[in-house]
Amino acid sequence: MSIFYISNFTVEERERLADMERLLREAQAEKQALLEQQERLRMVEHLQFEEEHRKREELERKLHDESLRREELVLNQVKIREKSFRMGSKQARPLTRFLPNRSTEFDLRHHVEVNGHNVENCHHVNLTKTTCRGMMIKMGGRIKTWRKRWFVFSRTKRSFLYYASEKDESRPKGGMYFQAIQEVYFDHLRPHKSPNPNLTFCVKTRERTYFLVAPSPEAMRIWMDVIVTGAEGYKEFI
Repeated sequence: MSIFYISNFTVEERERLADMERLLREAQAEKQALLEQQERLRMVEHLQFEEEHRKREELERKLHDESLRREELVLNQVKIREKSFRMGSKQARPLTRFLPNRSTEFDLRHHVEVNGHNVENCHHVNLTKTTCRGMMIKMGGRIKTWRKRWFVFSRTKRSFLYYASEKDESRPKGGMYFQAIQEVYFDHLRPHKSPNPNLTFCVKTRERTYFLVAPSPEAMRIWMDVIVTGAEGYKEFI
């Protein structure tokens, strides 16, 4: 019946019909090509996501292992220190990898990077040749509450101060000068309930011990190695 119907078309109508069918086939082919392209893009995005997820998990695992390794190292050093005190030793070793450095040529960022820290990818810390800045959580001295504070370590001013926010570094709320810093160590004893015990470390001065919580494991390790370069209170151990 369709053959009879088409046969009644004029030559011009048949050509138009053929053109319409050709355009329809081309449109269907183009649609299929677009669908296949979209599917390939989805596959590529999925593979990229899986690879990024794998790398992130691997990095987090390494950071976790490094945190455990450092905590174990500090605990071992604490045991040695306590043993030396029990044996009557007047002084003990400091609980960090480095001793303070007073050289005016000392490059703080270079020092941190050559000791294995990935400063470029640690967005919680702003590190230069002479300063280190970043947000951390600090426990109060009299009232044991935890508050966010903006910290600035300056080798030029020879101080480690903290502020209410990063917008105003003209009015410090507190802190210490290098001469007062005696020890920098992981909070292994945990006498106070911290918002994140695994990211809590201590800065001991002559007057008190500051309990600080870093925003990430890498930031905590960077801050600890930074602060001890100015810990001139360590001189009593040398």
